[in-house]
Amino acid sequence: MWFMSMPDIPLFDISAWRAAGIEERAALAARLDRAMQDSGFFLVSGHGIDDSLKESIRESSRVFFALPDTAKQAYATGVGGRGWIACGREANAFYGEVADAQKADLKETFTLGREEPAGDPAWFVANVWPAEVPGLREPVTEYAAQVQDLYRELLEVLATALGLEPGYFVERSKNAPYTFNINRYPALSVTGTPLEGQFRVAPHTDWGILTILDRQPGYGGLQVQTLDGEWADAPYVPGAFTVNIADLLARWTGDRWRSTRHRVLPPPQADPNEELISLIVFCESDMDRVVMPLAPPIGGGTDYPPVLASDYYREREAAAAVD
Repeated sequence: MWFMSMPDIPLFDISAWRAAGIEERAALAARLDRAMQDSGFFLVSGHGIDDSLKESIRESSRVFFALPDTAKQAYATGVGGRGWIACGREANAFYGEVADAQKADLKETFTLGREEPAGDPAWFVANVWPAEVPGLREPVTEYAAQVQDLYRELLEVLATALGLEPGYFVERSKNAPYTFNINRYPALSVTGTPLEGQFRVAPHTDWGILTILDRQPGYGGLQVQTLDGEWADAPYVPGAFTVNIADLLARWTGDRWRSTRHRVLPPPQADPNEELISLIVFCESDMDRVVMPLAPPIGGGTDYPPVLASDYYREREAAAAVD
């Protein structure tokens, strides 16, 4: 009898890491190293970011998404911009594959990012704040700051897992932008029956270093591709973030770690009124960073050519955008 392998997606308690000594930290980091080679995903608990902050963002974003499209159009943008990305404007795909624009992702997004007046204006774009939802800005700003603090901690954990100095990736991400997407996945009663092969988010990999996701459980939820090519539901632990390795970090490790394909299932027949909102922070490296694979035994041995981070991002943005 054949059984599908289940992805290794452990729960990592970062409060234990904070309290641990050098030897304990090495053991905790080694556990993540094994998971990064298998699934490229892990869950993070003990982070201290208050659930009420996330719910405040969801409450305000629901007000925004409930506005008529004519009102939201004042904040419209495309992939890589700041503001509202309408349903039908983004179609995700795996790197090197051509997305099917006729099966665009069944979601709408409000997207924000790091504001840094002294930063490169190509990457540090001013955020757009809807006048109709004055309660959105404060919790988003606070949440994003706290998630970036968590990101830097996770970079130290991952550097330790590779046997590098803890600050290795932090030093190379000091001037990095980030993208914060608030994704609304409308109910089946809103979208109508999806096309064959159409998803809330189509199978894809993320582009940068790490993705830190706060998600809601549901029938039409997150799935991760296993090593044998099958699809498995990602585990859900209330209050824990779902974190995954993205393309540039996998490339940086010479494919020691996996940037794993994942997808968000279409709105389900089982609950035609299921609507979910995900808070997704895409964490990056410095845009002027030339990413070269770490040599074995730290790296996995895949010899990618050097790539400028900014070039890679722009290529992926262009591929995902639907005109």
